[in-house]
Amino acid sequence: MSDESTPESGHRVRHQIPLLVWLVLVWNLLWGTWSWANLLGGVAVALAVTWLLPLPPVVGGSRVRPLPTLFFLGYFLVDLIRSGALVAWQTIRPRGIDRSAIITVQLRTDSDLLLTVLTESLTLVPGSMVIDLDRERRTLALHVLHVRDDADVEAQRTAVLAQEERVVRAFGSPEAVAALGGAEAGTGRDAR
Repeated sequence: MSDESTPESGHRVRHQIPLLVWLVLVWNLLWGTWSWANLLGGVAVALAVTWLLPLPPVVGGSRVRPLPTLFFLGYFLVDLIRSGALVAWQTIRPRGIDRSAIITVQLRTDSDLLLTVLTESLTLVPGSMVIDLDRERRTLALHVLHVRDDADVEAQRTAVLAQEERVVRAFGSPEAVAALGGAEAGTGRDAR
């Protein structure tokens, strides 16, 4: 029995180290000064927090792929600037924002981690807000500003699926990348 629990506890401790380091760093930043007492106090608090309030394990491993991650971050940054400028223009122009829409998108991934990254990256972009995520059905509901017609709605759906693909290619397991189907690697667009 101890042979089985040892690898599991070693695996758990290894994955807790970044969290422990982060908690110690935050503890020291909250105190505003560095001292041995703050460092040791931070270690004690971090150990107590992770022992008393353990986080559930993240199911479905992930990987960080450098090139797709850079592609994802670059596209995200460009989208952030472009969307911010568009929303700013829509709020100061005389007409204002004409119409908005709530769209649903059928996703291809069901990984908690990938869905979190996807929804955060969509919500952080001005002009869009994730309002519902159904993990079991793999559907996401998104409120978007300024849609003119059905073609705009479909363009938003396509943009969400492209963002999902970038997230999966950057951080997904090989199985999650394979589940994307016939999409071209790294392009962010379907090959259809």
